[in-house]
Amino acid sequence: MTDQKEGIALADFPIARSCPFDPPQEYIDLREQRPVFRVNLPTGQQAWLITRHEDVRRVLEDRRLSADMSHPNFPSPREHVVDSPLRGTFMRSDGEAHYRIRKMLNKEFTVRRAEAMRPVITVIVDGLLDRMEELGPPVDLVETLALAVPSMTICGLLGVPYEDHEVFQKRTRAMINTKSTPEQVRTASVEMYGYLDTLVARKLAEPGDDLISRLIEDQVRPGHLERRELVVISLLLLAGGHDTTGAMTAFSTLTLLRHPDQLARLRADPSRIPAAVEELLRYLTVAQLGTFRVAVEDLTVGGQLIRAGDGVIALLSVANRDEFAFPDPYQLDIDRNARGHVAFSHGPHHCLGQSLARVEIQVALTRLLERFPGLRLAVPFEEVTFRPHTIGLAGVESLPVSW
Repeated sequence: MTDQKEGIALADFPIARSCPFDPPQEYIDLREQRPVFRVNLPTGQQAWLITRHEDVRRVLEDRRLSADMSHPNFPSPREHVVDSPLRGTFMRSDGEAHYRIRKMLNKEFTVRRAEAMRPVITVIVDGLLDRMEELGPPVDLVETLALAVPSMTICGLLGVPYEDHEVFQKRTRAMINTKSTPEQVRTASVEMYGYLDTLVARKLAEPGDDLISRLIEDQVRPGHLERRELVVISLLLLAGGHDTTGAMTAFSTLTLLRHPDQLARLRADPSRIPAAVEELLRYLTVAQLGTFRVAVEDLTVGGQLIRAGDGVIALLSVANRDEFAFPDPYQLDIDRNARGHVAFSHGPHHCLGQSLARVEIQVALTRLLERFPGLRLAVPFEEVTFRPHTIGLAGVESLPVSW
């Protein structure tokens, strides 16, 4: 694992976490020797792993690195070649092809818009906590609160009936699992597309007060956006708008329960919660597989030459544990200024919904801790089941709690 010769892979990717809260120790150890190193991918490809915080931010800003996954050497964490639902979308496009769609959506996901939704999200959270109290302990926090809050929020924003949540939750999980077969990914994508195509057709006939309807009126009818593009955008927003935030909310709750001193400080002063959420985002970095790019020109990163055509992986979780950016990075400190973290990625392709996700997590944690001051695990910690490293998002599969 310590061969420094260019072209020799020093590790495999992805590697499972040895501690559920920390990125793989192998990558941390290698970063100390060489911040940019080659890894073997399940496809038989190799890619450069970028591990320092400063380098990760730079590569995600660099236009010489492309997000276009149609490139023949675009890195993949999957064992099999799959027809990804992201291929050809604005999320996997560069330059004007990316910006054209992005600028249509940016005004819908500003900090101001997210803050304006805080009262609505608070009503959603309080209703779910009422239901949680009615059910009585123990309950699974993932199903009763963490996943339900962003699912209900994104459904309300897009105009998707929440009673159909199992349609998109189950299929999103199939699409992000690197162990899913090509057929499983294709089936999940086709079913999601078909469901949303039908929904768009209904809104074309009878628009409502929601984002899909606004895009129909402002972009589709004037000819700025094709119907097919709107369906794909809706799929990406729906899939990306619930699972990441749900995973982060549940994982944050468990982390605070494992750090009672930090939890006590939050209970004593809830005004610390926004800063605590930033620190939890840094500390946990649920996007455990990082951000993938391919070089379209030669460039040098961390003293390492990366040639055009080479795959690159910006490992966000390891970057967020960089001691040069965050002193004592393995310590959870809710008073830390963690705003420079890259949990939502960085650069032109940074997470579109990050402001909304912040509000959702802040409200969920604030109301949960207020409502249930005796919140605790309902099972021994050793019995908590964590998501495998083959799922793109770290976190817990379920979180039984009592109070």
